[in-house]
Formats: sequence, structure tokens, C-alpha cells
Amino acid sequence: MFDGMDFSKLNLNDMMNQVQDMASKAKEENASKIFTAKAGGGMVEISINGNSEVIDLQIDDSLLEDKDSLQILLISCMNDVIKQSDENKKMMAMSMLGGMGSFGQK
Repeated sequence: MFDGMDFSKLNLNDMMNQVQDMASKAKEENASKIFTAKAGGGMVEISINGNSEVIDLQIDDSLLEDKDSLQILLISCMNDVIKQSDENKKMMAMSMLGGMGSFGQK
């Protein structure tokens, strides 16, 4: 299974430090990214950053009288924006793994 791998070049501490550094940088980058979703023709709009923290919520005044519609639109909008953030996280994770090469060796 591990035939041909040179474990003498593998330094687990260096690899773990590299992973931690990359994760820290990714978290900082994510904080500056903004994802926005709209529902109900823009009657509800939610924005989150890349760390999935809600940073803005807009609700059309007409929905304040219709609780059921508001709930449906909020759920739809939240699911959409979370999906955007999750896809971004997956892409960043794949990028991090690709950047490590063969176990982080340079």
C-alpha cells in the first residue's frame, strides 16, 4: 500500500503546521467574502460572510403582515445562501489539498 513512498522526507509536524496555517488563512479570506441570496422576487434578502455569519437581512415591509409567507421565504433564502457558502468552503478545501502537493512536500 505504501510501496515507493519515502517516509524519511515526511515530517508530520511540518505538515500539521502547514495545514493549520492554510486553515487560518482560509478563515481570514472567508470572512471578507460575501454571499447573498434573494427570495420572493427580492422581498427577502440575506447576506452572509464566508464563515456563514449573517451580516445583513432585508425584509420587505409587506411581508410583516403575512407570517407564513415570511417564514417560507426566509427558509428558502437561508438555504440558498448557506449552500453558496458551503460550496465556497468545498472549493477552498480542494484548493488547500491541491496546494499541499504530495503530503506537503516542496
